[in-house]
Amino acid sequence: MEFRHVSVMFSECMKMLNIRPDGIYVDGTLGGGGHSSGICERLSQEGILIGIDRDRDALNAASKNLERFNCEKKFVQSNYSNIKQVLDELGIDGIDGALLDLGVSSFQLDNAARGFSYMQDAPLDMRMNADDSFSAYDVVNGYSEKQLTEIIKKYGEERWASRISNFIVNRRKQGEITSTGQLVDIIKAAIPASARREGPHPAKRTFQAIRIEVNEELTQLERAVTDFMDVLNPGGRLCIITFHSLEDRIVKEKFNERLHPCTCPKEFPVCVC
Repeated sequence: MEFRHVSVMFSECMKMLNIRPDGIYVDGTLGGGGHSSGICERLSQEGILIGIDRDRDALNAASKNLERFNCEKKFVQSNYSNIKQVLDELGIDGIDGALLDLGVSSFQLDNAARGFSYMQDAPLDMRMNADDSFSAYDVVNGYSEKQLTEIIKKYGEERWASRISNFIVNRRKQGEITSTGQLVDIIKAAIPASARREGPHPAKRTFQAIRIEVNEELTQLERAVTDFMDVLNPGGRLCIITFHSLEDRIVKEKFNERLHPCTCPKEFPVCVC
């Protein structure tokens, strides 16, 4: 399947990265190489692009899409939250800029076999790294009703979380839930018809929540923002594209902590910095 990810905020990212021709830049969510093509286009032969992705298919596609550029390119299958380990293994002390385009790519959504989309019937999967053993199947069929409610409410910000979880658990009594189509039908049945007529697709928030849980996206993001700031050279820039309030909140909080670190003694019940 051809990788056709549309690069979001491409021009804005290129401008904000302020790319130096001989610099070292990291695309932590490489995808098909859309954003990376803009970085490579601005790099000379002395410049280096480090492309990181959990998805082996993405790395293969990006390496082909970026062949035409003359800069040095290093492709690494890993989670962007492992940036310090990646740089250490490459023998690189610091970078001049980095980009993170969070969430699931259009390639993963369009590839039905990956199980990310609520618009196509497919096996319950949602693993960004197909080599991982834990999948959406394990969440949907193995989590308790309480656990399901917690993640759907927290990660999906779904008002009908408890009702959806109850419907999932009751449906499991008839047999395992194995496909995205089955899950979509359960969610639709759980949400009242009046609520389904307005807003986004009724399964959108629940699918988002399960995907985040499977891939530990928010936990990885919290660690990554701090570590990426640690490895930036003086004057380096970090650009992060977020798509929902949970990601946005983490990024802003981590940036704020770095800009305004707390110096209050630990015995203080509340920060007064």
